[in-house]
Amino acid sequence: MNNNGTVGGLEVCANSYTSALAAQNGGAIRVEFCDNLAEGGTTPSYGQIALAKKNLSIAIWPIIRPRGGDFLYSDIEFELMKEDIIACKALKCEGVVIGILHADGRIDKSRCAELIALAQPMGVAFHRAFDMSNDMDQALEDLIELKVQRVLTSGGAPNAPLGAEKLAQLVKQANGRITIMPGAGINEGNIQELISQTGATNFHASAKVFVASKMEYRNTETKMGSIEDEYRYELTSVEKVKALTAIINRDLNK
Repeated sequence: MNNNGTVGGLEVCANSYTSALAAQNGGAIRVEFCDNLAEGGTTPSYGQIALAKKNLSIAIWPIIRPRGGDFLYSDIEFELMKEDIIACKALKCEGVVIGILHADGRIDKSRCAELIALAQPMGVAFHRAFDMSNDMDQALEDLIELKVQRVLTSGGAPNAPLGAEKLAQLVKQANGRITIMPGAGINEGNIQELISQTGATNFHASAKVFVASKMEYRNTETKMGSIEDEYRYELTSVEKVKALTAIINRDLNK
C-alpha cells in the first residue's frame, strides 16, 4: 500500500467485457474499461459496462471520453460525458476516468470539478490527457487540488520506459498526495526496470494479443474501416496479465 492508501498492482486497459474477464482472471486489481484502443480509448457501451458489473468482481473504471483526438470538448460533448458518468454511477462502477484540457494546454479545472462532483461517490482518475498538458508539474498540482485519486501518464513521452526519468520526478512531487500510474508500452520485459526507476506502485497495461478471425469466407477487396487487417482483433491476454502481476507483486513485496 502506498502513501495515499492505494494498493499497488496492475490496472488493465480492457477493450471489452472479454478483456475485463481476462484481466480479472490474470490477477489485475482493476480495469480501465474502454473501447477503440486504436484511438487511445473511448467510452464503452452501456451494455459492456452493465455486463461487467453484473458478472465480474474486479473494479470497473470506465473511461469517459466521447471521441478520439484532442481533449478540448464542445458543450455537447461535455453533456455526453456527464450523461455517461450518470450511467456509470447507476451501474455502481467503482470509478470513472476523465481528462479535459483548455485550448492552451492547461487542465480545465472547472469542468473537471463539475464531473468529479457529479461522479460522487465514485472515485475519479485522470487519463493521459495529462501528458498533453502544457506543464505537467503544474497539471499535477491542479489534479491534487481537485482531489483526483490517480493519474495515468507516460511522463509526457511516447511510452513509459522513455519517460521513466520524468515519471520518477512526478512520483517524488506527488509525495503520496495522488497516485502516479505509469502506462503506455509497458510489458513483462520492461516492468521490473520501471518499478526500480520510478518508485511507482501502480502500473497500467493493455496486455493484449491479436486474435485471428474464424471467418471462412473473406472479402479482401473492401474494408469497413482504417484497420490494416480486419480479420483479427485485440483482446487482453490472461497469460500476459499473470506475467505482469507476478513481477509487480514480487518486486513490491521485497
